[in-house]
Amino acid sequence: MIGILVLGLYAHTGSMPPLVVVESSSMIHEENGEVGSIDAGDLVLVHDQSMDTVTTFAEASNPAHPRYGYEQHGMAGDVIIYDKNGDGGTPIIHRAILEVVAHLTQTPNRTAPTDAPSNTHCPDGGSYDDALLDIDGALGTCVLTWNVPGTAVVNASTITIAFDGVDAGYYDCKRMAHANVEPYLVVWNWTPSQAGMLTLGDNNHCSVDQGSSAVNGSVGVHSESGVVRPVRDSWLIGVAGGELPWLGTVKLALNVESTSPGTIYVPNSSYLALFIIVAGVLLAPMALQPVLERIIKGSPELKVAQEELAGDEEE
Repeated sequence: MIGILVLGLYAHTGSMPPLVVVESSSMIHEENGEVGSIDAGDLVLVHDQSMDTVTTFAEASNPAHPRYGYEQHGMAGDVIIYDKNGDGGTPIIHRAILEVVAHLTQTPNRTAPTDAPSNTHCPDGGSYDDALLDIDGALGTCVLTWNVPGTAVVNASTITIAFDGVDAGYYDCKRMAHANVEPYLVVWNWTPSQAGMLTLGDNNHCSVDQGSSAVNGSVGVHSESGVVRPVRDSWLIGVAGGELPWLGTVKLALNVESTSPGTIYVPNSSYLALFIIVAGVLLAPMALQPVLERIIKGSPELKVAQEELAGDEEE
C-alpha cells in the first residue's frame, strides 16, 4: 500500500523521493504554525522542474510582469529545494528572490588552471562562471554585466535593488529599521560570482543565503565549500508544491543523526494537530462500524439473501 502511494506521488511530482521533511523554522510565518506556509515538521511535495520554470519574488511582485500575483506558500514567487553549492548534505528549502542572468560576456584565459581564482580566468574583469557556454563554444565564460528578470536591472556590472515597493515589489524584513538597516530587502552593489538564483528563508529577516556580499548583514548559508553561491540549475532538486502539515514530525522525532535538529523547531500546535490526526485514524473504524452495520442490515440485498437462506433451510 505504501509502495503504491509512493509511486503515485512520484508520478505526480516526477521526483524521487517525492517528499521532503522540513527541519528548521526558516520558512515559518507564524510562531505557532500556519497551514499554507512551511513549518518544521511539514512534509512538502518536491516537483521536478527546471530553473527556467521558476517564478521569482521579483517577477511575481512586479505589476508589469506576466506572473504578477503568483504566490506559493504564503508569499510571492516559488519556493525551491536546492543542494548547497552542489556539495550534498541536507537540502535547503527557501524562496527564490531573484535570478541573475549573464548579459555581456567575454572569453576567459583558457590557459588558467581550473581551480584558479576568478581574476586569473578573467584578467580584464568580470566573474568567471565555469558552467556557462562562452561565445567560443567552450564551457566557462567571464560575465561582465548582468540582467535581473522582473526588475529594471539590465546590462549592469553590479546589482542594486531596493525591494521597497517602488524600485521593486515590497519585501518586508520583519525587523526594526535603524541607521543603515531598512525595514525592506536591499540588494546592494552585488557582483554575483555566477549566474543563478538569490534565495532567502521567509523567516530569516532578509539574511539571504548568499551572504553579506549580496545583502548587508546577511550571515548566509554555508556548505563544505563556503557560503552558498547563486543557485544553479544543476543544484536545483525541485520546486516546493503542496504541503502535508504536521506529518513529518514523527520522522524528526525518530531521527537520531547528530546533524538533525530533531523537533526543536516544530510549533507546539503541530503536536496537537498530529495527535488529533492519529486519534482520528484509530477511532474512525470504531465510529464507522455501527453505521455500516445499520446500512447493511437495512439493505434490500441482505433481506433477499436472508429469505433465500431461510428457504434453503426449509427444503
